[in-house]
Amino acid sequence: MPIPQISLRPEVAEHLRSVFLNQELSAAVGPSEAESRFHSLLECLSHPPSHTCVRASTHLAPVEEIRLRLKDELKKQQLPNSSAPSAEILPHPVIPDVLLLPVDGPSPVQQLSSEVVVGAQCGSAVLRGAQVFSPGIVACPKYMKRGDLVSVFSDSEGKCTRGAFTFQGLKVFVGNGVAQKDRADIFCSDQPSRGVGVLMTDPLYQSPSFDGVLPSLVFLQNLPSVVVGHVLGPRPGERILDMCAAPGGKTSHIAALMRDQGEVVALERIRNKIERIRENAEVLQLRSVKAFCFDSTRAVSDDATDGPPFPPESFDRVLLDAPCSGLGQRPNMAVTWSLKEVCSYQPLQRKLLRAAVQLLKRGGVLVYSTCTVTLAENEEQVRWALETFPCLTLQPQDPHVGAEGMPGAGLTQEQRRLVQRFSPELSWGRIDASTPLPRRAHQDTIGFFIAKFQKH
Repeated sequence: MPIPQISLRPEVAEHLRSVFLNQELSAAVGPSEAESRFHSLLECLSHPPSHTCVRASTHLAPVEEIRLRLKDELKKQQLPNSSAPSAEILPHPVIPDVLLLPVDGPSPVQQLSSEVVVGAQCGSAVLRGAQVFSPGIVACPKYMKRGDLVSVFSDSEGKCTRGAFTFQGLKVFVGNGVAQKDRADIFCSDQPSRGVGVLMTDPLYQSPSFDGVLPSLVFLQNLPSVVVGHVLGPRPGERILDMCAAPGGKTSHIAALMRDQGEVVALERIRNKIERIRENAEVLQLRSVKAFCFDSTRAVSDDATDGPPFPPESFDRVLLDAPCSGLGQRPNMAVTWSLKEVCSYQPLQRKLLRAAVQLLKRGGVLVYSTCTVTLAENEEQVRWALETFPCLTLQPQDPHVGAEGMPGAGLTQEQRRLVQRFSPELSWGRIDASTPLPRRAHQDTIGFFIAKFQKH
């Protein structure tokens, strides 16, 4: 059974349709092409990208050394007597610290009668190569024992009752595996169950598992998220602010690009996420990261000293990877949010942009990014920033491997060329396994947006 298109509330689907069929875009590409792009978006969002992107810790070792060590580690995952070729690992042709691995699928996997249901987040992780960890299991057969062959389904809408024996609601098949625990060990133990609950032997999408693999040398990260760090262009000795830093992937990349020379201030308003940022920096052997639990909308103060908060014009570069509706994340089989929730981020993003501009030194660089596909959170925010802050100008991006900005927000054609929108719907159905991996990597990504400004 194929993976269905992403499930959205009707009012959210209609809102997205109005975005992708806006008058300016329809005039540029034609109404039928605009409609086609919208339906391609709904299809591709529920499927994983056709590659895995790994960021190599080139501040610790050369990329080719890391590639060879990774190849050796992934060989160990192959089953004994397996005739399958070892995973292909290619260096990215443009981005020097990226390695690419192809993802094979979907495969024609036969469903079994014994069903395990996992949460939506766990199901999405399985589609990208992860095993099923016990905390992600929400339902399994009454008499499931270690060693049982099971089919794994994702509870797309989060409606399955934890501990149930079966589930008849909306669920999506993600592959088969072998139970690693008895049901009683998952649901009836005095202590929370940990470790692998189902070992995926026949997943719908074949992709290596990176759990515990070379943790200081490789970091799983979507390609557009790696591009952000390079576009920011950090240099050794600078003071850089990451305003919404959790879980710390971009923070650590900035520090690595600076060769760990300088200071990277990471702010995150949710306290329990701060430790994750610090752990990532420690594993990657980065000492220049300083993480604080703080609300970045309040990060500017004329009376501040060391901060946070900080005096105006305290930073050479600022990254605002803004909280957003996340509608570009893949794979995502269902979004249960209301239209009000989806549209709620624009005011917060503008508060953060205002603080970012104040904290940036003159001559400094501000990069704004999101992992969503709406105009309101992307191109409209660029137009608002340029109108509100005359000191800002859009800058070219290097590397620029995504598409240009979407029409419909009032940006000029030149301004749309300067921003970078990763639009997987543009290539959906037009590329396949025969398409060279680097080309697939640029096109078949999560939905993402990047704008680069300079303050004068």
